[in-house]
Amino acid sequence: MGVLEHSSGAAGRLWGGRFEGATDAVMWAFNASISFDRRLAAADVTGSIAYARALGRAGVLSAQEVDELVAGLERVADEFASGAFAYAAGDEDIHTAVERRLGEVIGPLAGKLHTGRSRNDQVATDVRLFLMAELNALADALRDVQRALVAKAEAHIDLLMPGYTHLQPAQPVRFSHWLMSYFWMLQRDRERLCDLRHRVAVCPLGAGALAGNAYGIDRDALAHDLGFEAVTENSMDAVSDRDMILETLSWGAMLGVHLSRLAEDLVLWSSAEWGFVRLAERYTTGSSLMPQKRNPDSMELVRGKAGRLIGNLTTLLVVSKGLPSAYDKDLQGDKEPLFDTLDTLHLLLPIVSGVVATLEVHGEAMRRALVEAMLATDLADYLVKRGVPFREAHHLVGRAVRLSEERSVPLSALTPEEYGAISPAFGKDLYAALDMEASVEARDVRGGTARAAVEAQIARAKELLGEA
Repeated sequence: MGVLEHSSGAAGRLWGGRFEGATDAVMWAFNASISFDRRLAAADVTGSIAYARALGRAGVLSAQEVDELVAGLERVADEFASGAFAYAAGDEDIHTAVERRLGEVIGPLAGKLHTGRSRNDQVATDVRLFLMAELNALADALRDVQRALVAKAEAHIDLLMPGYTHLQPAQPVRFSHWLMSYFWMLQRDRERLCDLRHRVAVCPLGAGALAGNAYGIDRDALAHDLGFEAVTENSMDAVSDRDMILETLSWGAMLGVHLSRLAEDLVLWSSAEWGFVRLAERYTTGSSLMPQKRNPDSMELVRGKAGRLIGNLTTLLVVSKGLPSAYDKDLQGDKEPLFDTLDTLHLLLPIVSGVVATLEVHGEAMRRALVEAMLATDLADYLVKRGVPFREAHHLVGRAVRLSEERSVPLSALTPEEYGAISPAFGKDLYAALDMEASVEARDVRGGTARAAVEAQIARAKELLGEA
């Protein structure tokens, strides 16, 4: 089995002082996280600059030392930004890489930067800084999906379609009402995201390895410099819990479920059997065998990747549930599911907004799918208005539905005499209840599918999007 030798200075292991032997090569690779945590490079340098200044305020570093450290770190940041940063074989993680390069740039002074700091509070800070920026970007992308839904609802506000329960025709609704149902799901997701960001924006830097900082740094000032809203109240909690990542993964999984449901509707409705909508070519693919195919692959992938988002949450929950207090190396496994969830959502959201914005709506197909049996509830409502208790009205209309099915005719084809034989409560004016537009307009309550109610939804949605 091979071994790797590493020097003990800034260019080597940050923890190598008490070790004499070399590290097993496989163990080194197993232990290292640089392959994925290099994504935290910008956050790591940002946190280090703020920490250098905090050490200066605490009197640990002179003003000149702070200036040299900051200048060196800014040079390292520029190298990351330009792609010029060269990783070395001994870079165990992003923290090692930054400190190693800083030592190459400014010399031994780099060794003072880590005074009172642990990689435990450093990585927790890096992740939170990274997450704050990522969540802001995802909030914008989520808002774009909502805007697309609102715009499509406005464009088709009068179009009627079947509403389904159990995938069975239930009651007529407006297509715009269906669209807005997803707006409100995503609005709750956006509100949850806003709440989540407040809990992410809590600074753990200054917690040390687990017991706090012995150099009297001003943690509140440090948090302010980094754009955090608060500081952690307990040093052990600060470095050991990853609930901010778990909550992000949970949020991502829930958002994925909502996007998956929307995708499922569009997959079904774009089929030849429904034909309600047609996805733009740019969001479909063909078949290598069947020339006629136009597959809704974008939505199928959205639906499939929701499972991936749920899996990432499950992974970290299982990792976390058996850990003792303080930091354990198991938590190194928090970043890969986090990065994957964020990357997946960055892909899904623009796809969904693009699909909705370019969706071709087939109103005639929707209208053809409106079957008169869907107005059975309206017929029961008609009886209720004539003094019949609803449960009895439900039973009487059920008998009418059964008769129409036996005769293979719509409800409107049954004669007044046939209705009268079921119940004298049926008058000759009952046929006015068998009207799709009237049915929809009767639901003129807040949140209903009447035109005015949907218009109110759209107006409220625009207010929430800052577009009113």
